Amino acid sequence: MIDPALADSLPAEVGKRVQSLSRKDARVIAVLDATGLSGEERGALEAAARRALLENDGVSSVHIAMNAERRRRQTIAIGSGKGGVGKSTVTANLAVALARHGLRVGVVDADIYGPSQPTLLGCKTAKPDAENETLIPIETRYGVRVLSMGHLVAPGKALAWRGPMIGKALAQLLDAAWDEDVLLVDLPPGTGDVQLTMLQRFRPDGAVLVSTPQDLALIDAIRAGQMFDLGEIPVIGLIENMAGYACPHCGEISDPFGQGGVEAAANKLDLPFLGRIPLTMDIRQASDAGTPPAAAENEESFAQIAAKLAEWMAVSPR
Repeated sequence: MIDPALADSLPAEVGKRVQSLSRKDARVIAVLDATGLSGEERGALEAAARRALLENDGVSSVHIAMNAERRRRQTIAIGSGKGGVGKSTVTANLAVALARHGLRVGVVDADIYGPSQPTLLGCKTAKPDAENETLIPIETRYGVRVLSMGHLVAPGKALAWRGPMIGKALAQLLDAAWDEDVLLVDLPPGTGDVQLTMLQRFRPDGAVLVSTPQDLALIDAIRAGQMFDLGEIPVIGLIENMAGYACPHCGEISDPFGQGGVEAAANKLDLPFLGRIPLTMDIRQASDAGTPPAAAENEESFAQIAAKLAEWMAVSPR
């Protein structure tokens, strides 16, 4: 749907790239085709559209989504096999770290029953707009856009959905108006309906496995890896989370979950080991507050893993 009055207010170079354009009271939503444009050209297109639309009488806010050809985007699934290993925290921080590398990053919270990305990325109260029944991802202050069932249902409401409804919900999140270089998909624990839908319908370009060092978590992570292997999805590598705890009083390092188990498993499976994330109070507190540690200038653990992930993306076929 294109509002003709709004369309007439746009410069010609912007108007020819309009895919949809609508107005609700003082708010305008525009979707533009950015296929083939460089980052600088995309920025100029968005600025020109925003400037022209704000000149319309009564318009006080403009939301612009930019679409490009789907082949330009890579999708990476983040899985764990077992719950409670910090997979969602790792996903949110990798997204922020990749954005600091200059990539346009989106996060799909595919943990339908236990969404946590709205908390982790500091956008719990946000609600996505929609254009022609297509969701427009939510902007965060960290240069990352996100969509989650946590944005679509009432806080604290329990979902009791069977497989077909889960598939529809996942499709709604993944088929949104994404305009990113990469989507990180935060999968739920296990190897159930969401994972199967992801493999069969959306075919991620690669997968990252997150585990703590103890044997039980590793066993489940290996099972998740086998699922990706069966779906012919390359496993980019393994991440060891909650690896070592520094006592805040004496500085001594202890390993409540063991040490080096994920790296050993990666070597055994002939898969890359991407790095370790320490067990710290700062990460827990920052996650609860919606301020990802990866946004800090001096953060190293997530930044180093993100650099390896960006390197894999640069050389992998699209």
